[in-house]
Amino acid sequence: MPELSTTLFDFVLIPMALPAVLACSYLLICTLLSARERPPPRSSRRLRFDVFVPAHNEEMVIARTIANLRQLDWPAAGFRIIVIADNCSDATADIAKQAGARVLERTDLEHRGKGYALAYAFEHSAAQAWADAVVVIDADAEASANLLEAFAVRIERGACAVQVHYGVLNPFASWRTRLITIAKAAFHIVRSRARERLGVSCGIRGNGWCVTHRLLVRVPYRAFSLTEDVEYGIELGLAGIRVQYADEAHSDADMVSGEQIARKQRQRWEDGRFKLIRAKTLTLLNAAFRQRSGICLDLALDLLVLPLSYVALNVIALLGIAGFATWWQPSLQPWLWLGAGCAACLMLYVLRGWQLSGIGAQGLLDLARAPGFLLWKILLMFKRRNSAEWVRTDRENP
Repeated sequence: MPELSTTLFDFVLIPMALPAVLACSYLLICTLLSARERPPPRSSRRLRFDVFVPAHNEEMVIARTIANLRQLDWPAAGFRIIVIADNCSDATADIAKQAGARVLERTDLEHRGKGYALAYAFEHSAAQAWADAVVVIDADAEASANLLEAFAVRIERGACAVQVHYGVLNPFASWRTRLITIAKAAFHIVRSRARERLGVSCGIRGNGWCVTHRLLVRVPYRAFSLTEDVEYGIELGLAGIRVQYADEAHSDADMVSGEQIARKQRQRWEDGRFKLIRAKTLTLLNAAFRQRSGICLDLALDLLVLPLSYVALNVIALLGIAGFATWWQPSLQPWLWLGAGCAACLMLYVLRGWQLSGIGAQGLLDLARAPGFLLWKILLMFKRRNSAEWVRTDRENP
């Protein structure tokens, strides 16, 4: 009888432990490799950039974003700020023009979404043959003054795709934005530093990225899903191209603090991510095997490591069942130690994200809300959307 109960618990615990061990091992490696590297030397400041701001009904924030971009530390003759007013029904285009930006107005009710807007903009830039590279900044973002310098120095040293840190512009708006800031520091800084150190791709994060026109000829932009940024980063990886991480620059965007808006936003992001996991994981693993590509293997692992809350739920379930199994049959104690090890790895990863977030002691107090946040995420798991349309996040007071 004890042998039978042990076998039954093993049957339950093995499939539960495997994803937890893989995810937590990956996050531990990233944590250990997250030391900051020295930035490269200065560029020649000769490259020219088209800085694109995709916008769908962003009249509340577009002027602020343009004012910020006009302060970039780069020769004025070396960059153009271009707003893509995509299917707008408000004053986004007029306000952008008044703020000093060029404006591309696009109306296409059939092909809606950020991906279509960017493809349109990149084709426009290529046709004019003025810029060496294109940059994407969200309509509610503010970039560091050294943004174009960070891109240029890496392009001059051979890079063709670069991503800066994507941070939070309003970290102290609420406990929710502080938790998001910690999560983004873990996801963007910890993991991107490690991936840069390993010589693989940090991927594209939607805001604060740059690709050269030479690259766009080789890998045209054809990413139209809900997670068009991650999708294009994967297409680059499949072509053998890695996205370099520029740690010294950043582009920070507003995060919503209210529960209702945040719920809709998270549903969109996670729906898109799960669809991408189903569509691209096997393709990446196959490419990693056939091409012996570390870039594709890492991109597959990055996809398979689900959002932090899901990993935490997996570890909690493993600990709970392993604890009960150990109480029932002491010989199963190794499963409990395995769960505890996963929890420790996860905690180190989160604490490293907190350390790099700059939130301070208040962030540690906010982490005590994590159980409630996990419950909120469980409820979201049962509410899915199926829209591929560009749905602008409702803005709070900018």
